[in-house]
Amino acid sequence: MLQLVVWVALKQEGFGASLQHYNPLIGVEIKKEWKLLDSWQLIAQMPFGKPTAPAGEKEFKPLDERVKFFK
Repeated sequence: MLQLVVWVALKQEGFGASLQHYNPLIGVEIKKEWKLLDSWQLIAQMPFGKPTAPAGEKEFKPLDERVKFFK
C-alpha cells in the first residue's frame, strides 16, 4: 500500500501524518475551491507536519458495539 510506504518514510524523517478519506458529497466544493479538473477523483489526502505533542491514547467502544454481523 502506497500510503503505508509514504507514512513510514515521513515518520523516518520526523514527521507525523494523518490519512483523511474524502466523502463524495464534498468533492464538488473541493474541486471548485482548489480549481481541480473534473476528471480528477478525490479519494484521500495525507496532511503531514512536525508533531507538537505525542499522540494521545485512543479509546474504542467494545467491538460488539462497532461491528455488526449479518447471517
